Formats: sequence, C-alpha cells, structure tokens
Amino acid sequence: MDQFLIYLPGILLAYSIFLVGVASPGPNILAIIGTSMSVSRSSGIALALGVAFGSLTWGTLTALGLSALLSTYASALFFIKVAGGAYLIWLAYKAFRSAASTHDLEAKKLGREQRSPLGYALSGYAIQMTNPKAALAWIATISLGLQSGSPLWVAAAIVIGIFILSTVIHTLYAVAFSTPFMVAAYSKARRYIQATLGVFFATAGLKLLADRN
Repeated sequence: MDQFLIYLPGILLAYSIFLVGVASPGPNILAIIGTSMSVSRSSGIALALGVAFGSLTWGTLTALGLSALLSTYASALFFIKVAGGAYLIWLAYKAFRSAASTHDLEAKKLGREQRSPLGYALSGYAIQMTNPKAALAWIATISLGLQSGSPLWVAAAIVIGIFILSTVIHTLYAVAFSTPFMVAAYSKARRYIQATLGVFFATAGLKLLADRN
C-alpha cells in the first residue's frame, strides 16, 4: 500500500495531462465530431472506439519501450523527461496561439463514402496509429508518471487508466457533439479553454524539465 501511495501522484498527473490534452480537439476528435454530425451518432462512436484502441496500442508500445530502455539505462529517464517536457512546452505554445486566433472549430466528415461500424472503427484506429504526435504525447505522459526505479505496474496503470478515459471521453465527444449547438457552444468558449490548456501544459512541461527524480 505504501508503495502504491508513492507512485499515485505521478499516475494521477499522467491522467490529468491526458484529460487536459483531450479537451483540445485535434484531427481525431474533429473527425469524430464531424462524423457524428454528418453521418450518425453510432458512426461517430465507432470511430471514437477505434481512436481509443489506437491510443491503447501507442501507450502499450511506449510503455514497453521505455521500460526496456530504463531497465538497461536508468540514466535515460533524464533525457526522456527532457524530451517530454519540451513537447509539453510546444503544446503550450500551440494552445496559446490557438487562444489568440479567431479561427473557429471546423469539424469535417471523415471521407465521403458511407462505411460500416467496423469500417469507421478501423478508420479511427488508423488515424491514431498514423499520427506521430501520439507517440510524443505518450512519451510525455508516461514520463510524468515515472520515477527512477518505478516498477512496471506504474506504466501499466497509466496505460490502462488512460485507455479507459480515452474510450469514455471520445465516446462522449461523439454523443455530445452530434448536434451543431454543441459545436457552436464550444466555439464560443474555445479561446478561454485554449488559454487554460496553455497554462497547464506550460506548468507540466516546466515540472518535467526541472524534475531530477
């Protein structure tokens, strides 16, 4: 129990980074919203599930790769955290730039042809797996939760927890944003949301860069 409490803050911080990041719609979320609005809510949900499983794949690959690397080179954690911190600072810059922009949210339907639920799920999986930023995001997220000598279950807890969060939240996007009203409501609050995200990303990035554990 004591060991669990030692690593719990880092695990929760990793969850927080994911939750903040998913509040800033990227190509995958815009595709989910656009598909829910233009095709059907069920198609958007299928796409969302594909994205979630793509996130699980990236998370598993990242966790296994980092664990193998750290088991051989414990000092590599410092460089991993520097890379993760730099990526979070870059996300903060993007969030602040988005907050300063007057460009509204643009959700577009994924492709023109009608697909089966499995087809949309596979498309969501492909979108996530072909996004190189997903790998960088996972490196930053997992490195926030790791400390020197962290057991494998810490990385596993981060990956499984974020997979569950990803499934729930992407599905909620498909359900809640299946109407133009919700897209319009988000667009009105977008600049404030992005500014808040920028502060959070910058804080987390600086924490990683300053962390020596």
